[in-house]
Amino acid sequence: MSALVRSRLLSIVRMSNRPYCSSAVVNPPPKEPIATAASSIIGNQPPPSSSTVPPPATSGAEKKSWSFLKYSLIAALTGGVATAGYATYAYTVDAVDEKTKALRSSTKLTIADDASTYDKFQAYLYSATMTVPAKLVELYLDLRRSTEEQVRGFTEPASDQLLPDLHPMEQHVFTLVLDLNETLLYSDWKRERGWRTFKRPGVDDFLERLAQYYEIVVYSDQLNMYVDPTVERLDPKHCIRFRLNRAHTRYLKGKHYRDLSKLNRDSAKILFVSGNALESSLQPENSVPIKPWKGEAEDTALLDLIPFLEYVAVHRPADIRPVLASYQGRDIAKEFIERSKEYQ
Repeated sequence: MSALVRSRLLSIVRMSNRPYCSSAVVNPPPKEPIATAASSIIGNQPPPSSSTVPPPATSGAEKKSWSFLKYSLIAALTGGVATAGYATYAYTVDAVDEKTKALRSSTKLTIADDASTYDKFQAYLYSATMTVPAKLVELYLDLRRSTEEQVRGFTEPASDQLLPDLHPMEQHVFTLVLDLNETLLYSDWKRERGWRTFKRPGVDDFLERLAQYYEIVVYSDQLNMYVDPTVERLDPKHCIRFRLNRAHTRYLKGKHYRDLSKLNRDSAKILFVSGNALESSLQPENSVPIKPWKGEAEDTALLDLIPFLEYVAVHRPADIRPVLASYQGRDIAKEFIERSKEYQ
């Protein structure tokens, strides 16, 4: 009995120990818990770093195409600016207009109704290609005309005819143009008294005598606010017919010049008397140089010039310019007296 019981217990013990023995021999890898996998997928985790996921790289072809486009635009702009600068320097606006007329008209093509489809397409393509250059040329012409018009308002005389027409009965009269400063008067400034203006000796007799023969005009490079009140006090008898100021001069290279061609008078009958005649006039052939006056009390230059001017007004040479050229480089008043003595 005891032997039977012992054998039965041994068989039970063997049967209960069989799984443990098999698990020690076959050990499959443990499975990852579901909760861990779920947390790694839907949990609130930061995005992957750049080291793990690299950004999309730009291809070399795209870089080359962008660089080519950029440098092409820069080259086109540089070429356009250089061409516009050369055209502005070398040609007038009318010349540029004439030379580009064919280019601008090429955008307006007329296509015959019986033209083929290929010809029509080719004409439209050519017109579209030339539209941009033609528009740029038109823009350049408009900007240049506007700019030159603005500049002309500061550099050119106020009008092409600065004086009104002569009366028909005075067509034979010569025009005597007089400078103001250092010719008829002199302005001086001192600390104790400020500005003072002095009349040149003999200026009253000079104006009264020559007003009988000439149309007298004052042509100054000073502003109108200075010229008008000064002439009013200088000429109470109104021997001076017209007054011209800085607005009627031509501005060149930083200086205001008298342009006698804008006086609406015959250039053969104009005399310009000035202490700086050759340096301040665009027509030196009409100039009568006189010694600049700096306030000397014993000056007689105006009175000495009266005989020559009276002679010209009485004898009326056909062109005063050859007469003045014969006195070039000499004191006209003294040379005229010497020639008169020789003639007598």
